[in-house]
Amino acid sequence: MKIHYLQHVDFETPDTLLDWAEERGHGLSATRLFAGERLPGLQDIDLLVIMGGPMSVNDENQYPWLAGEKSFIREAVEQGCRVLGICLGAQLLASALGAKVNANPQKEIGWFPVSLTPEGKQSRVFYGFEPVFTTFQWHGDTFDLPQGTTLLATGEVCANQAFQFGEHAFGLQFHMEVSQKGVKGLIEHGGDELVSAPFIQTAEQMLQSGEYEENRENLFRFMDELSR
Repeated sequence: MKIHYLQHVDFETPDTLLDWAEERGHGLSATRLFAGERLPGLQDIDLLVIMGGPMSVNDENQYPWLAGEKSFIREAVEQGCRVLGICLGAQLLASALGAKVNANPQKEIGWFPVSLTPEGKQSRVFYGFEPVFTTFQWHGDTFDLPQGTTLLATGEVCANQAFQFGEHAFGLQFHMEVSQKGVKGLIEHGGDELVSAPFIQTAEQMLQSGEYEENRENLFRFMDELSR
């Protein structure tokens, strides 16, 4: 399988998703939008992965490439390409499908539980998952559900955590791909967000969490099903 990912900042990489791709023997390429790289043709992409980032999908004046990226994502979905959006990537996918993206009532930063909906429990991509599982979050925005999508997972402070559009497009508000090194990078670049709030953990809480291995296993399980 040929996998291509869109990267928005240098410190938010596919992380353990790279490990999964290497172990499964998949080809991998990237467009680093923050570095001015051009979007590729879709004909050579089997799975498009849209990574996270600290900007908003609505920041087109500051990041003009966002408009072209959303058009590219919409075209990928229309052509039946497998698409996975992670955090900002899920918001970009939702926006590309016509939904609004706005501030969540509260920022959610750290390790928090996510609950599968009845539809999520039946979804092939969440096969083998616990009905409630803990995963990593770092976001201030949330997305409305695009018309025609199915909500697969929800959370206490952020209702829309995972959705499916058609057979092959999925958005995940949370990060199953982060390693401890990846979280360190997020803390280094976004430490000013770590204020005292109900759904914001300290750097120590995030780094010392015992959830990393299970999060990685869940990512591998999810990606194995998505790539079938």
